[in-house]
Amino acid sequence: MQTTATLYDWSAGALAVRDDCEVVETELLAADSFLVSSGRALALGLHRERFAETAREQGFRDRAELDAFWEAGVALLPDDERWFPRFELVRARDALRLRFRLRTAPPLGTDLVVATAATDPRRVPHLKGPDIDRLNALRQSAQRVGAQEAVLLDDGRVADGTTTALLWWRGGTLFAPPFELARVASVAARTVRGIAAALGVPVEEEAVRPSELDGAALWAVNALHGIRDVTVWVDGPTLAHDPGRTAAWRSRFGALARPIR
Repeated sequence: MQTTATLYDWSAGALAVRDDCEVVETELLAADSFLVSSGRALALGLHRERFAETAREQGFRDRAELDAFWEAGVALLPDDERWFPRFELVRARDALRLRFRLRTAPPLGTDLVVATAATDPRRVPHLKGPDIDRLNALRQSAQRVGAQEAVLLDDGRVADGTTTALLWWRGGTLFAPPFELARVASVAARTVRGIAAALGVPVEEEAVRPSELDGAALWAVNALHGIRDVTVWVDGPTLAHDPGRTAAWRSRFGALARPIR
């Protein structure tokens, strides 16, 4: 199923559908997306704060305007079907501009095949948005070897996915890459860690090379698909699988969605 999108520009305190005739070269500085299903979304406040912090770091410091823009975008979200909106800060004609994309959600998945990225093209690895085009190109390279996602390494250690955060299980302990590795602060991973805390499940940080994940159960998590089981790592470690645990945690994750307004 092909997704559709409508692009809105923020101007004079309101969102207006972009004039398709206007061609303006832009540089993406910040972007944040989340799944909206039947008028409900998960951790909307965390996405809002991450976008605001990224925008501030990129030079947009009018928080009141940013809040008004965010609220206007949320107000446009339909109460039915599934959507994957994106809030953006761009540089156009040497000025900072806010934009909103109202996108239908693509089909959702429950599992994933990954491959190790040959290079790391990220320029600002801790920010969500500026490297999206470079990461998409990397993901397309992974698709050519039979994977759907590329795993990014920081000095040989597992740090992030091109569109996902990575978590893994050894027995009853959940592991995550150390925060000091080059990666985006994932809202989905933070949510999973919150579920673990509520259940009393131990969570530890671990800096590992791909080969050291042999025998571990690996999850890829993001705001669109939630928790996905990594079934195969192309030319990588042999992974374990626990379908029952994955299904139970996917259910817990989805149950945390709340009405968007």
